[in-house]
Amino acid sequence: MQLRSLGRSDLKVSPLAFGGNVFGWTIDEALSFRLLDAWLDAGFNFIDTADMYSTWVPGHTGGESETIIGKWLKQTGKRNRVVLATKVGKPMGEGKVGLAPAYIREAVDASLRRLQTDHIDLYQSHDDDANTPIADSLGAFGELIKAGKVRVIGASNYTAPRLEEALDIAERNGLPRYESLQPLYNLYDRAVFEDALEPLCLARGVGVINFYALAAGFLTGKYRSEADASKSQRGGSTVKKYLNARGLRILDGLDEVAASVGATPGQVAIAWQIARPAITAPIASATSLKQLDDLVKAAHLTLPPEAIAKLDAASAETATAAG
Repeated sequence: MQLRSLGRSDLKVSPLAFGGNVFGWTIDEALSFRLLDAWLDAGFNFIDTADMYSTWVPGHTGGESETIIGKWLKQTGKRNRVVLATKVGKPMGEGKVGLAPAYIREAVDASLRRLQTDHIDLYQSHDDDANTPIADSLGAFGELIKAGKVRVIGASNYTAPRLEEALDIAERNGLPRYESLQPLYNLYDRAVFEDALEPLCLARGVGVINFYALAAGFLTGKYRSEADASKSQRGGSTVKKYLNARGLRILDGLDEVAASVGATPGQVAIAWQIARPAITAPIASATSLKQLDDLVKAAHLTLPPEAIAKLDAASAETATAAG
């Protein structure tokens, strides 16, 4: 598999990352292990999680996903085959939130314990923290890099002005810079990233590992009505917003391209993202070996220019009024 450089760092990642939010939430430990093994066996190396996965589940306190990954790494001895990414900053209870230096130091040690490893390859600020000076947070990350606990840092959910400010501060002060951005991006959710973040990332050499690559499953084509959405654990709360004229037009475009290239709509949706120059590796989850096989096929699918143009047109934000 052709690996890609993440930003200007020395990390080399597969063109697709496995999203670890499902571990301990919609799949149990045993199935998580099987999927992680299959992911590496298929030639991929990139796994993304966060300390707060899965605090939204009743009875969970966060750390469930990291704990499962850690057990898998310990049992299999495959740590050297993985580019491991996690995050800090979203609420973990009892005032554990944000990017203050003291909390970053506390949180990284907790993540390392759960992951059962001595270092994190990509440590990401899960949210911007307006209450902590950027230089202070970057300085704390720099200490972790010097200590060998972290190799590279990234940002998630940052606006273009704040990401640019962070990059400038790092450059001026000799601090480590965010080498990656994790934004919301897919065929439906395009504007926020493309308008300001994409040109910034291209200009400054920041890698992009976008989340919601399949729009919570909508872009697979399995949700085409309100009734379809209500059948899914995730569909009810997230997919319904895509069930409108533009969303259905995107599905029509995916159906047409999928038929022409002998693939599924979900595979085409991911291949479209991988082909975009600004994107390093979309993040997608799987809860079965069949879904994982779809991701593998998507990463090996090269769309012809006319297919990309068709999808660009079908998903254009400005087409909403006309549609």
